[in-house]
Amino acid sequence: MNPSNIQAEDTGAVSRQVQASGHGPMPGIDPLESQRIIRGELGEPNLPHLHQLPGRGVGSDSIGRGAMFLEELSVDLQPHGWRLSQAPGIDAKRAASALRADLNVLGDVIGAEESAGHELKIQLPGPATLAANLYLHQGERALSDFGARRDLAQSLALGAARHLRDVASGTGRELITVYIDEPDAGAVLNGTLPTASGYRTLRSVPVAEVRSWWTELTGALKDAGAHQVILGGGGEPETWNRVASTAIDAGVDGLGVNASDLTVPGWELLAGAVEAGRRLWLGCLSPDGTSPGVVEAVAAIRRPWNQLGLSDALLDALVLTPTEGLDVVTPEQATAVLSRLSAYADALNQVRVDA
Repeated sequence: MNPSNIQAEDTGAVSRQVQASGHGPMPGIDPLESQRIIRGELGEPNLPHLHQLPGRGVGSDSIGRGAMFLEELSVDLQPHGWRLSQAPGIDAKRAASALRADLNVLGDVIGAEESAGHELKIQLPGPATLAANLYLHQGERALSDFGARRDLAQSLALGAARHLRDVASGTGRELITVYIDEPDAGAVLNGTLPTASGYRTLRSVPVAEVRSWWTELTGALKDAGAHQVILGGGGEPETWNRVASTAIDAGVDGLGVNASDLTVPGWELLAGAVEAGRRLWLGCLSPDGTSPGVVEAVAAIRRPWNQLGLSDALLDALVLTPTEGLDVVTPEQATAVLSRLSAYADALNQVRVDA
């Protein structure tokens, strides 16, 4: 695929700027503390997000929460993981309760702010990752069965649209970005995902099938009012390039990737996407590592950018994020990470204005 032929959809009439944002996971178990950190460090023009608290235990993990977005499909928890079931188990009910509580806290925090902004970011695991991590009744991954993964993709599209409408109604946000997290998409496409027994790997899923899942989900979210739909992944450079190309063909508005996962072909693919108007969610700060200074970080971002012939004026395509969820650090460290990302975004906006 030639990136220069990529066509971008209109992403709204708002003026774009470099932004800082985060992924869902936050440290601790207090949703109010999480929102105070997020909204304290990521006020406008940045992009605050709905938190997720894995520290609360079962039901607040990524897959457990993701299963709450399924429509007319239920799950229960087994020793090997979350399983599709006839009715929701007690752990699924806890997951649903935790999600409702998080949405209520977010709505209350926004309602108490004098200037709450207009934007919000929510995140959910994509259909490839859910199919790879949810299990059938007999104990095999749902990915192994064509009918099961088709039903999952359709159910997720319906449920994600419902969730988006619920978030918009409960928060009053006008511009909601949905980030589809697909860490297992590469293994699904490459056929490297182990079976439940671990003795072999599951057959690769055709690119056309995965693309159809993402097209359906993106379309449902747009119809439900999503401002932008972003798809993020990772892994080996060649694998990520394949995921990114498929996502672009599915019509997403942007791509998410860690800068450390990119080689020259990956940057070239992204350059074509940026020139076509898509956004780049760039993981550029490790939560538990040393934080580069602002000057150093800006230089590290601009170097490949300018080497590809992208102008500084196009830096407004960037949304800067941590390289992973912030549940791996303390609340104080999470605050520092988001603050540093906000400083990077401010500096890049100044570079863009001066261009």
